[in-house]
Amino acid sequence: MNSSQSGEKVNDVEGTQESTRTLIALIKAVFPHGGVPDSAYERAAATVENRANDSTWMRVKLAQGLDSLQGLTSNRFHELTPQEAHMVLLRVQNTTFFGFIRQTVVVNLYEDEEVWQVLGYEGPSFDKGGYIERGFDDLNWLPEPRVEEYEEEPLEQVVSDLPSFATTDSTQGAAVPAGQASARSSRIGTGRKNA
Repeated sequence: MNSSQSGEKVNDVEGTQESTRTLIALIKAVFPHGGVPDSAYERAAATVENRANDSTWMRVKLAQGLDSLQGLTSNRFHELTPQEAHMVLLRVQNTTFFGFIRQTVVVNLYEDEEVWQVLGYEGPSFDKGGYIERGFDDLNWLPEPRVEEYEEEPLEQVVSDLPSFATTDSTQGAAVPAGQASARSSRIGTGRKNA
């Protein structure tokens, strides 16, 4: 049995309307969308609170983190301007408290159908046969793509003109798609042909 079930509170902030207002304001500051209704942010906050209640450790972190936000400002956190809230959140961005909220909300908020409507997402399409025949590119808020053909020297020539000290060995750990490493090494002459 965790302490929320036994009635014990972590601090005076836990479970209050003030903590919920602070959490909603935090979520709005981290995920600002002008047209998203408050109800979507309220549902995201409720999800954070429910997930925190699954673990005593996260419940404590959430209660202490929300309390700390109040200590980092002279006003109530939910009364701060977006710029003021941003400055406060920069101070807690590397904490477990902030990471837990960000990780929970980034999934939950963008699964909310009210948010989909505001952002122009039509929802999943697998049950409707995919997007190919349903206007996958019909978002009217994106600018038209600027398409230009590359008319310069072919890429193989550019890569083959690398200085002699540049080898594929210098890219250890780089993300190279499968099959590309041997093709690249044969173009730049590292001696790894047929590898």
